[in-house]
Amino acid sequence: MPNRSMKQDDPLDDFTRREITLDGIAKAVFVTGAGPAVIVMAEMPGISPHVARFARWVRDAGFAVYMPSLFGRDGAVPGAEEGAAVFQRACVSAEFRAMTSNESSPVTKWLRALARLAHAECGGPGVGAIGMCFTGNFALTMMLEPAMLAPVLSQPSLPLNNPAGLEIASDEIKAVRERLDRENLTVMGYRFAGDKFCMAQRFAAYSQALGDRFVGRVLPDSAANADLAPFFARHVPTPHSVVTAHLIDEAGQPTIVARDEILAFFRWRLAGGRKIGGPDVAAGATR
Repeated sequence: MPNRSMKQDDPLDDFTRREITLDGIAKAVFVTGAGPAVIVMAEMPGISPHVARFARWVRDAGFAVYMPSLFGRDGAVPGAEEGAAVFQRACVSAEFRAMTSNESSPVTKWLRALARLAHAECGGPGVGAIGMCFTGNFALTMMLEPAMLAPVLSQPSLPLNNPAGLEIASDEIKAVRERLDRENLTVMGYRFAGDKFCMAQRFAAYSQALGDRFVGRVLPDSAANADLAPFFARHVPTPHSVVTAHLIDEAGQPTIVARDEILAFFRWRLAGGRKIGGPDVAAGATR
């Protein structure tokens, strides 16, 4: 993958921008790669160069990436004021439930439809998805779609006003738990120890709801990148973004280990553990 600056806007010119209409709602989706599909959902305040870099890592590991534009300016380095405005708009948008526990964001219905479409277009056993921050919990609700097999929750931050709350309806998380048990599936979660947006209480709530079907990874704060874009420098006071803004792109770093484990998880669930663009990892390595 070419070395791109994380401090300059990303033109996303190696992605195909598609306008996809599902359930009567049209959204831009950036698509790249080939293989089983993985849906990459951006953190707040949008598809930054760091999010696009992670999507390229997924692509280069042997997957077709579908990256929907859910908020913000696509490819932009998040500025402090612009990013704050995007965040404020999302918090009052009818598509999201930023402050509500035990309720799923309406946008997850569209994302489930995107998973069905991606599976139909790409084939394979199913689809993977990763949500980050504001979208962090969405991959869990997407498990109501049978095509979804590999959900990753990276620093899931909603609901914002309840550290122990879950942004998913009670009947839906019960249905997800039943499916996880029935099909022997796993939900992966990642957070930094000192994250103030995704605290220990949230992972405890996932564990209570999902039992050992939820595998949570907690990284030390010392593993976080300190060279941040203006939005993160001003508005995100603690380590937060495991595979994007706070990732240190050096071999052996805990954030790189987390990235590689996520790719291995996708490979295990979606490609039978076989080598498709990266090192093989035994199925049990993610449990």
